[in-house]
Amino acid sequence: MEIRLLRYFVAVADEGTVSHAAERLHMTQPALSRQVKQLEKTIGVRLFQRAGTRLRLTNAGAEFLGEARDLLRRFDQAARLAAHLSAGHLTAVSFGAPSTTLVDIVAPFIAGFEPEDPEPNVTSIDIDPDLPELMSRIDIAITTQPPPAGFSGLTLARLPVWAYVREGHPHTGAQSIEVGALVEEDLVLPTPDFAARRLLDHTVRGLGAHYGTVVETFNGEIAQALAAAGRGVAVVTDDPRFGLRPRRITDSGRCLEVSLHAVWAHDHHARALLETMALRLQDFCRQRYGPTVDGGGKAGRAW
Repeated sequence: MEIRLLRYFVAVADEGTVSHAAERLHMTQPALSRQVKQLEKTIGVRLFQRAGTRLRLTNAGAEFLGEARDLLRRFDQAARLAAHLSAGHLTAVSFGAPSTTLVDIVAPFIAGFEPEDPEPNVTSIDIDPDLPELMSRIDIAITTQPPPAGFSGLTLARLPVWAYVREGHPHTGAQSIEVGALVEEDLVLPTPDFAARRLLDHTVRGLGAHYGTVVETFNGEIAQALAAAGRGVAVVTDDPRFGLRPRRITDSGRCLEVSLHAVWAHDHHARALLETMALRLQDFCRQRYGPTVDGGGKAGRAW
C-alpha cells in the first residue's frame, strides 16, 4: 500500500467528487479514478459508492478513512522528523555517565536547559564502559576514558585528587603531600570503582610502595566523614566537608588529577550539535569548579 494512494483516497473522501479532488491534487480526473480503483484492488474492499453526482463512502470506506488519516499524520510526522535529523538537529539528547557524575554534573547542567534545547535523558554507566557498544545507545558519554579511535571527544575538566586532613594534622601546613609520604598515613580510600582510587593505586604500584592501614568506602562524603572522625586521611576528589583541609597529592612534584571527557560518535548525524553541547558542558564545569578545568584551583567532586 502506497502513501500516495492513501492521500488520493482521503482527498476524494473530503471533496465528495473525483473532479474536485483531482483539481485539489493537480491531476486529471481519469488518472485519479484509476488510483482510487488501484487502492480498492490493493486492500480488497470497495471504498465508495455513487450517490447522484457525488461519491459516498461505503461502511468499509468510512471505517478505513480514520485509519488512513492516522497513517498520513504519522507519515508526515516521520517525514518532518527525518528532515529535522538530516539537517543535524536533535529532538532529544541522551547522556551516559557514572552515577556520581550524573548527580554532580549532568543533573545541574540539564537543569539549566532552555525550552528550545533537545529533550534530555540520562543513563547510568560503569566507570569502564564498552564505549563502542554504549555509543550505539546514547549520544554523549561522560567518562574518565578519552575517546577511542572512531569517536570524537572533549576534555571537560581535570580535577585534582585531594588528601583531606583534619585541623592540626602534621600535613595541615603543607600545600601538597607526596605519594610516598601519603602511604605512610592511615588512609580512608574510595573503592576501586572510583577513578581517583585507580589513579592512586597505579601511582603507588609505580613507586613500588604499599599502603599501610586502609579503610575503604563507597562514597566520597562518607570518606570525609571518617577522616573528620580521625580514622585517617581521606583521598577523594569531592568538595571539602566537615572542616577538612584539602591538600594536593603529588608524584615527584606532579599533581594527581582525574580527567573527565565527553565522548560522541564522529559520524553521528548531529555531531555539530553534540560538539556544541559538549562545549556548553565544558563551560558549565569551568563555571562550577573554576580553574580546576585547567588543572588548578579549588576542589572538585568524585567521578
